[in-house]
Amino acid sequence: MSDDPLAPRHEEETDVHFEPVIKLTEQVETKTFEEDEDALFKMRAKLFRFATDTSEWKERGTGDVRLLQHRETKKVRLVMRRDKTLKVCANHLISSEMRLQPNIGSDRSWVWKVAADYSESPPTSETLAIRFANADNANQFKAAFEEAQQANAKLLDATESASAPAEHTEVHEPATAEETIAEAPKEEPTAEEKLAEKAEEDKKED
Repeated sequence: MSDDPLAPRHEEETDVHFEPVIKLTEQVETKTFEEDEDALFKMRAKLFRFATDTSEWKERGTGDVRLLQHRETKKVRLVMRRDKTLKVCANHLISSEMRLQPNIGSDRSWVWKVAADYSESPPTSETLAIRFANADNANQFKAAFEEAQQANAKLLDATESASAPAEHTEVHEPATAEETIAEAPKEEPTAEEKLAEKAEEDKKED
């Protein structure tokens, strides 16, 4: 008989079952807050931002730029995520005040100003530039961008019209027959009636 205390004995089971120390948890679905939106436009591009402290353009990322419309509110916003990491590099509502300006020396890029870009927290005011593979892609983006501007402007006008207070109109009760007669102006006597009245007065004096 072996003196090794770790050696298996004939009467003991040698097949030992071990429970895993770490159990795999269920996969958790990550929300992008885009679940209630439809993509009206999608195209690959490269995004830049203008750094005011150094007065130079800095790359924000490469990926698909999309125009997303909410199914209930119908508002359209621009969203762009970086490749691989999917980190948001542009996120702002498309307003009618924005103007896509051609980038100097390029027919495939646009520049515009954003009052509040929500890709960072807190939101920041940015000057953005986007560059596409060719001029045709750039023009398609411009057409979709301006169409989204018009759609959002109509929504804003409709909201303002609905919230505007209605004009107050005074309603007067209809006048009674007696009031109508009393308020009616007296007609001037005719020439014949005046002569008759004069004759009556002359008779009284006689």
